[in-house]
Amino acid sequence: MNADNPTLLLDQIHVPADLRRLKPEQLRQLADELRQEMVAAVSKTGGHLGAGLGVVELTVALHYIFETPRDKLIWDVGHQAYPHKILTGRRERIRTLRQPGGLSGFTRRAESEFDPFGAAHSSTSISAGLGMAVARDLKGDNFDVVCVIGDGAMSAGMAYEAMNNAGSTPSRLIVVLNDNDMSIAPPVGAMSAYLSKLLSSKSYLSLRELAGQIASHFPKPIEKAARRLEEYAKGITAGGTLFEELGFYYIGPLDGHNLDHLLPVLRNVRNNRAERAVLIHVVTQKGKGYEPAEKSADKYHGVTKFDVVTGAQAKFEPRAPAYTAVFADALIAEAEADPRVVAVTAAMPSGTGLDKFAKRFPDRCFDVGIAEQHGVTFCAGMACEGFKPFATIYSTFLQRAYDQVVHDVAIQSLPVRFAMDRAGLVGADGPTHAGSFDITYLATLPNFVVMAPADEAELMHMVATAAAIDDRPSALRYPRGEGIGVERPKRGTPLPIGKGRVVREGTKIAILSFGTRLTESLKAADELAAKGLSTTVADARFCKPLDHDLVRRLALDHEVLITIEEGSIGGFAAHVLQFLAVNGLLENGLKVRPMMLPDSFIEHGTPQGMYDEAGLNAPHIVQTVLTALGQATGAARA
Repeated sequence: MNADNPTLLLDQIHVPADLRRLKPEQLRQLADELRQEMVAAVSKTGGHLGAGLGVVELTVALHYIFETPRDKLIWDVGHQAYPHKILTGRRERIRTLRQPGGLSGFTRRAESEFDPFGAAHSSTSISAGLGMAVARDLKGDNFDVVCVIGDGAMSAGMAYEAMNNAGSTPSRLIVVLNDNDMSIAPPVGAMSAYLSKLLSSKSYLSLRELAGQIASHFPKPIEKAARRLEEYAKGITAGGTLFEELGFYYIGPLDGHNLDHLLPVLRNVRNNRAERAVLIHVVTQKGKGYEPAEKSADKYHGVTKFDVVTGAQAKFEPRAPAYTAVFADALIAEAEADPRVVAVTAAMPSGTGLDKFAKRFPDRCFDVGIAEQHGVTFCAGMACEGFKPFATIYSTFLQRAYDQVVHDVAIQSLPVRFAMDRAGLVGADGPTHAGSFDITYLATLPNFVVMAPADEAELMHMVATAAAIDDRPSALRYPRGEGIGVERPKRGTPLPIGKGRVVREGTKIAILSFGTRLTESLKAADELAAKGLSTTVADARFCKPLDHDLVRRLALDHEVLITIEEGSIGGFAAHVLQFLAVNGLLENGLKVRPMMLPDSFIEHGTPQGMYDEAGLNAPHIVQTVLTALGQATGAARA
């Protein structure tokens, strides 16, 4: 590497076509420069680091061998795609990653022609890639489709559904299994690389097909012996037989950091044009090439800003405990009191706080992998046997299991408790991770209890409430980030089902909040009071069952009724309006104004900025009230 210019080669790469003009022997240096650039960029922005570091050589090799963007390169999930973004014309903006108005932390079709499919939830790449491959064949086109999927994403059923379909479809598809969970063991060495190169060659593929045709005419024992010999020739490979049974031609495992191994295999696969699906098993190391990440337990999967030299991440002193931590404490308290309480997560133990629960109750905490559908029905099975399962899943990820929520839980009225972290807007991860729809999609289900706490203490009470509900399903939603610093009990107390509370009494304006917008509602009430508008503020606590007595009182005793929630249209406000309409409470001059997330996807940014864009902060509440009264003087200030 040139000491005067540490990114000498990378500076010459503006698009992958520039990369393909380099000599193969220059690619090692380019990979080193690319890794250095990625570390420098993420140190300024934060984001997903470890996964991207692990695929630097693979990214270089794929863009070198395949003619992107004509050839389609699909990154599953997308959090490992930062090196890909740097090589595909986005280097100048890479330090805007996950910042307001900057690059997305995931692949995105609208961002670049080099992102043929947007992703942020896992295990979609093979399905999308097969769709593109079949469409290509129907059009008579001739490009390649390459899907890069991690071993973690392979834990989802959707990946196997896609592989089962791809293996029986006569369309050329290339799947690269990025296995970063196994070490670079002796089988992933020179002999494995040689065999993989041989197995991927056109001559071998042709010979194999011929041998298969000949063997099929021999008696069964001889045919089986021939096939066993081929398996032996393929090396002692982990998982090869499984992929072959699914209809894929398996190659590997390969050292994903050795360009001398990667390039010839990828070139052979590109050149042989076989009309079938191929799986290349590549072994990589998360955090590769950056010592602090290599030594870290989570390989710096997700990081805040950090010091490049030491690896020390920026620490932000919290003003209050995070809702995730409060939930974990509350659940532990319930589990200590009741041995029937169990917890389930779908590959997000630390993100949901269940890592803490697992340390206290290792035999009562279950990580089912990236398998939300299975996880929900798994909980339903435990509920059938008298246990109290908490399905602790991000709101955005629970969407993937909606059929199971309806059929396996709701229709059978099984007491599964859904704890939905990341409800509402989530900041830098953007619209793919926002919990925008759960109020709507759960509160529409018969016999469901749907709750949202206004603060940390209320969250503890709602965990206790869910634990106590034993005749039907229940759900509680809570946001990402810090609480507001209220005093918490050691253990929550079950709340009366379907009953809200009045937090501040007034006479003219009523604000009915569902969830953590209560703090903004109280700020708005202060400002309205300063304008001479006496304001009641109420915390609904429950969307379902709705507190009819509270809603009726607010409607009859006030001129304006504002509802506010951190969810989409069709949620809490829809239930309030339905009750008001059916009971004739909209016919006496009451001015009702629902406030919810807009009918659009809000781009990544800071949570405060996103709620400003959504129009759900205190100034917007005040403006909504004044508009309803005909006293508006201008737009709400952000």
